[in-house]
Amino acid sequence: MAQHFLLSAAARTLSLKAVFRMGEDAAYKTFCDIRWADTNGTPVCPRCGCVEAYAIATRRKFKCVGCYHQFSVTSGTIFASRKLSFTDLLAAIAIFVNGAKGVSALQVSRDLDVQYKTAFVLSHKLREAMAAEQAGRTLNGTVEIDGAYFGGYSKPENFKADRKDRRLKANLTGKRQCVVIMRERKGRSLPFVVAKEGDAVPMVRDSVGTLATIHADEGSGWDALHAGWDTRRINHQVAFKDKGACTNQAESYFSRLRRAEIGTHHHIAGPYLNAYANEMAWREDNRREANGTQFAMVIDAAMASGVSRQWKGYWQRAA
Repeated sequence: MAQHFLLSAAARTLSLKAVFRMGEDAAYKTFCDIRWADTNGTPVCPRCGCVEAYAIATRRKFKCVGCYHQFSVTSGTIFASRKLSFTDLLAAIAIFVNGAKGVSALQVSRDLDVQYKTAFVLSHKLREAMAAEQAGRTLNGTVEIDGAYFGGYSKPENFKADRKDRRLKANLTGKRQCVVIMRERKGRSLPFVVAKEGDAVPMVRDSVGTLATIHADEGSGWDALHAGWDTRRINHQVAFKDKGACTNQAESYFSRLRRAEIGTHHHIAGPYLNAYANEMAWREDNRREANGTQFAMVIDAAMASGVSRQWKGYWQRAA
């Protein structure tokens, strides 16, 4: 009981009360300190890199002494052209981080009193920043690989006589997608979305070191892995773990993703499946971190990311 209390207390280092108690000025300074950490919050021109800039008194903007470019603390980041206050942005990130199984855009919109579309786009921008932090990884050591299918649900007919065998390819909707997770033991995760498990083999070649040991299940899509790696297989019809071979860490990731689908989002397939897959990989990798640390990590990733090409305002798309 005492150990459980200590673990729960360590995970609770951030609260919405603390965010709103900061005030707008402190929230703004937080963004400045994170964006320009190397200069202790002193603005740096994103266009020419000049460290000399003066503040424009009428609004929270700066003007570069070198190239005369006007910029703000969110210029060139996923928060560019923001309309929410800095306090609301920090609160949104706190709400987003504190959801162990993810947070729905509807809940964020209610908690912040903003439009659903605003909460939806903001949440996806944060997922994009998480994905950017994981991109380009190379996994080494012992790497577990597994796949799970999402989407493509076919509603059965009312009368039993009219029902079709939904296991047959001819009766599928064609919308089903496979999330493949590659996960180091006691390390990092890397998800991909493909049509079927075997299609992820080229991604494995690009993302897994040649000296790694791969653990996979009995699926025939993974047979090609034996040619390039020390590959160990586990037949789940016989056991979950046998002679050290298992994919339990990969299954743990899918457990989190399934709980997010069933308990929070209810439908995460389609064009947004990759975004949710990357979010849950980030959450699984950082699950032992205190929520205050996770909060700082998400802000740092968001400020380091460029302007979102997918989620920026429709009036900016031609830029």
